[in-house]
Amino acid sequence: MKTSRNFWPYGILLFFVLFFAAMTTVVVIAVTHRDGLVSANYYEQELRFQTQIDGSARAIKSGASIAYDAGKNLVVVALPVAQIAQKCSGKIELYRPSASGLDREFVMEPKTDGTQAVDVSRFAAGLWVVRARWNVGGEDYFLEQKIRI
Repeated sequence: MKTSRNFWPYGILLFFVLFFAAMTTVVVIAVTHRDGLVSANYYEQELRFQTQIDGSARAIKSGASIAYDAGKNLVVVALPVAQIAQKCSGKIELYRPSASGLDREFVMEPKTDGTQAVDVSRFAAGLWVVRARWNVGGEDYFLEQKIRI
């Protein structure tokens, strides 16, 4: 007499084992995933956005510019010479959207011709956002340019 085996209990057991393994994998991935904000103070930056818009309009009107020279690996910020004659203070930020740990900040110290060059030869390749903020005579100015190194 031949008896046939019933594989349903094994199939049900295998289904629950695989389901448990899949759920454990999803939980481990969710717990170890880094979801930090790129900018720690994003809320304050959003509140200052209108000031930034006004400063950007003033900077464009003044003729200031940001350029990237790929041959020399330099980012050149050019301010109007008329602003250099007055007391000019500010900073240049090189912001990496994909990794906040790579961000760099430089004090704005333009030469007499109104330009300041930043060497980016040691920076990681990829997308960077160059932001220049400066103040002349109580007026804030802002420029932003995306570059790919």
